[in-house]
Formats: sequence, structure tokens, C-alpha cells
Amino acid sequence: MRGSICTICCGTKRLVEIACPDTCPHLATAREHPAAVVKKQQERDVAVLLPTISHLTERQHQLFFLIHSVIARHKPEALSRLLDEDVAQAASAVAATLETAGRGVLYEHTPASFPAQRLAKEITAMLAEVRAQGTKIYDGEVAIALRAVERGAREGPKQGSDTAYMSLVGRLLQVRRQSEEEAARPASSLILP
Repeated sequence: MRGSICTICCGTKRLVEIACPDTCPHLATAREHPAAVVKKQQERDVAVLLPTISHLTERQHQLFFLIHSVIARHKPEALSRLLDEDVAQAASAVAATLETAGRGVLYEHTPASFPAQRLAKEITAMLAEVRAQGTKIYDGEVAIALRAVERGAREGPKQGSDTAYMSLVGRLLQVRRQSEEEAARPASSLILP
């Protein structure tokens, strides 16, 4: 079972960190009612991302976050790192390839940077894997979701960091992952007074 760290006051004006199980009521309360700083950061993140995804359908939203799960899991090679520009290039190249195929021309567009090329291959491999499992994904929908990823990476947060967009989406994916885990968790049979 995956535990988390819970900070408590031991009664002597010291904070003590303990390994806390996922079933801890204090941890559940902290997740349900995050600190004001965390809440404000989430609101800012959503406000920045909203113009990028507001035009997407529900299915395109799912594809958008599926693509971002690939981006979040991507491990760059030893001395390289993935930048927002690499994400934009990879999304653009895969989208252009799908759009070109939709017009009846088979041509694989290639991003300029090597990290973007590796990411584009991972996105393409994920799409092939999802299709191999029997899920019907239309190229046009994927291209729209990829263009939203590209737009977000190019026009997203400009906080002086070349990975600000990836950080933003990482925070949002973490929140989404936690809410999905909580929804999937069975209700406790423990009754507290």
C-alpha cells in the first residue's frame, strides 16, 4: 500500500512527520480541503490551461490528457531534457502527420530537435497501442487534441522557465490522478463515532 507523509503537531509545538496510510482520515481531509496556496495554484493553472482546451469535446479532452500522460512519463536520454518547445514540436509533427494522412498523403513530419523526435515516436506508439487494444480513435480528433497540446506548450505559462507548461500539466495530472484514485477506492466499512 502506498503511504504518504502526514505532518502532525505532537503537542509540544513541534511538527512531526509520520508515514501515513492512504486510509488516514487526516490525509483524506487534507486532500479534500487543500491549503489555500495549493488551491490558488490549481485555480491559476486551470485559468492558464482553459483557453487552450475550452473548444475541445469530451473525447478530445480525454485524448488531450492521454497524450499528456505520455509526456509526463517520457524519460529523456542521459544528458538531454525535455522543454516546452520540444513538446510543442512533437505535438505539431504528429498532428501534421495525421492531418496529411487525412488528405490521403502518407508523409511523416519530423520535429527539429532530437528530444522532440523521441517524444513524437512515443506519442505515435501510444496511439498504435490504444488502437491495437480495440479502441477506435479518429485521426482528426487526435490531431485537434495534439494542436491543443502544441498551443498550450507555445502560448502557455511564461514564468521565465522553459519547462513551465510541463510543470503546470504535471500538477494538473497529479490532481486528476488523485481524484481518480479516490473515486476508485472502495468505501471504508469502518464506522467512526
